[in-house]
Amino acid sequence: MLLIGPLALKLLSTGYRFARYYSGSAAYRRKGPPPALLRVMGPAVVLSTLIVFASGVGLLFVGPSSRENLLPIHKVTFFVWLAFVGLHVLIHLPSMLPTLRADYTRTAGLGSDVKGRSGRTLALAGALVGGAVLAVLVIPEFGPWMNAAGHFHHRG
Repeated sequence: MLLIGPLALKLLSTGYRFARYYSGSAAYRRKGPPPALLRVMGPAVVLSTLIVFASGVGLLFVGPSSRENLLPIHKVTFFVWLAFVGLHVLIHLPSMLPTLRADYTRTAGLGSDVKGRSGRTLALAGALVGGAVLAVLVIPEFGPWMNAAGHFHHRG
């Protein structure tokens, strides 16, 4: 639940960039398209992300009775998601580290602000707070899973 806020932010920001690029926005066209592999993987990353999160939320709200149907989907999709997202992060890592360094250190000069840093930081903080609030609100929904936990362990 905690990650739903940041997930929504990431999907919205990426979707916005996608729409701006493919609608012909000059600023987004100048930067160019993502590498071909990322464009091919994009739908799989998004679809597996949505399925793993939706199945997780479904498991929470339907309860332990959904183990037979939803849990296998959630588990398999998690490993598919992990493979795609892991590759996605590895591809972005070389460009991500200098960007983060520039954003969150003062290498640009004392007192200077990297364009958009405040907005990105505020958006991420808001998404994390939103996810935390959502997680706290659904704590009662974990009750059935906590009560059923003993049924998952076979002691003998």
